[in-house]
Amino acid sequence: MKCTIVNLLALSGAVTAWLPSERNLFGEQPNSVARNLPAGQGRSVKRFDPSFNKIRGVNLGSLFIIEPWMASSEWNSMGCGGTNSEFDCMRKLGKEQGNAAFQKHWDSWITEEDMDKMKEFGLNTIRVPVGYWMVEETIEKNSEPFALGSLSKMDRLAERAAKRGMYVILDLHGAPGAQEPNQPFTGQYAPSTGFFNTYNYERAYKFLEVMTERIHKNTAYRTTGMLQVLNEPERNHGSLVTEFYNNAYTRIRNVETKLGITAADKQLTIQFMDKAWGAGNPKDVLNGKSGVAYDDHRYLKWAPIEHTKANYIATSCKDTFGDGGNKPIIVGEWSLAAADNLENTPEWKPATNKDFYKQWWAAQVQAYEREMGWVFWSWKAQLGEDYRWCYRCAVEAGVIPKDPAQAAGLAKC
Repeated sequence: MKCTIVNLLALSGAVTAWLPSERNLFGEQPNSVARNLPAGQGRSVKRFDPSFNKIRGVNLGSLFIIEPWMASSEWNSMGCGGTNSEFDCMRKLGKEQGNAAFQKHWDSWITEEDMDKMKEFGLNTIRVPVGYWMVEETIEKNSEPFALGSLSKMDRLAERAAKRGMYVILDLHGAPGAQEPNQPFTGQYAPSTGFFNTYNYERAYKFLEVMTERIHKNTAYRTTGMLQVLNEPERNHGSLVTEFYNNAYTRIRNVETKLGITAADKQLTIQFMDKAWGAGNPKDVLNGKSGVAYDDHRYLKWAPIEHTKANYIATSCKDTFGDGGNKPIIVGEWSLAAADNLENTPEWKPATNKDFYKQWWAAQVQAYEREMGWVFWSWKAQLGEDYRWCYRCAVEAGVIPKDPAQAAGLAKC
C-alpha cells in the first residue's frame, strides 16, 4: 500500500478505505515518527512509522443494537421493558410502533454533540456495532421482526465522523441466527446459536457485500476503512474459520474487484477476532492475504487471574497481544469493570476509588498502544454514577483525562 500524506480535505471528492497510519489521517500527533524517503527527481515523501498515529476510540454500543443492561432507561422509554433483545421488543410493540420507537432512538442516542465531545476528549475512531438486518434484504420477513430504516442513519453517522476526521470501523455485531446464545448484542436473545451453517453464512456474506459496495460508492464513508466480519462468535465451530472467514474475505474482495478497487490504496481492511478469543485462528486461512487486521477483547473482569487491584494494574502493564501471529491488532473492546463479585464492594466502588481506576485506565492504554491502538466499550451508558463502562462518564468524573496521551505518565508501569 502507498504510505503518503493525504490532506483530509482532499478526500472529500474520493472514497477511500485504509488504515489511519497509512494515510496519517490523525495528523502529526505528539508521538508521530516520520522520515523522508527519496521519491526521485529530487523529491521526497514523508513516511510515518505505522506503529504511531494510534487508534484511540470508543464503541457506539447500544446505538444500532441496544443492550438493555447498559441502556435501561432508554429501553423502558421505548416501550421495550420486560424484553431481552431488539427482536423481542419488536415482536412486543409491533411493526408500526416498533419502527417509530427505534427511529427516535437512532436520532437521539448518539448526537452531533456526542461526536464533538469525542473529538474534545482526544478520540479519533468509532467502532459501530450493527446487525445484519441493517441490510434489509437479508431479513427473513415472515419470522424476523427487526426495526427497519437504520441504513440511512448509518450513512448519516459515517458522514458526521468523516467531517470530523474520525476513522470508522464497521462491525457485524449481530449475525443471522445469532452467533452467541442468550446475548442481546446479537439482537436476539436466542437460546442456542443458529449462525453456524451455510444458509446463514450466505446471509452474512450478503450483508458484507452490500456494505462493502456502499462504503466505496457513498462519499459519506470516506473515512470508513475497516469492516469486521463477525463479533465474538461462539467457540467450537470448525466451519467458522474454514468456511465463513475464508469466504467472507473472498466475497469482500470480489466486490472490490468488480468496482475496480485495487490493493494499492483503496481496499478495505478486513478484521477478524484474533486467536486469543478461542474460536480458532483466522490466520489458518488468511496467511499471506493483504489488508487484514485482528480484534482482541480485553476484559480482566472475566479473566482467570487473581482479582486484586495490584494484579489488575500489573497484568495490564505487561500485557501482550497477537497470539498465533495475529497482527496488526486492535484491542476493540475493553473497560474498567471489575469481577462481578467485587465490583460493588467498598474497595472497588467507582465513586471512592478514582485514583485506582485512573491508573488502571492508563496502564491499559499504554499496553494497547504498543499495537495499533484501542476502542473502549462504550461511549455512553445509563449506569448512574458507575463510569466503568462509559468513556464520557469517566472523563466527566475526572477518571480519564481529556488527553489520552497522558496515559504513559499516569500508568506508573
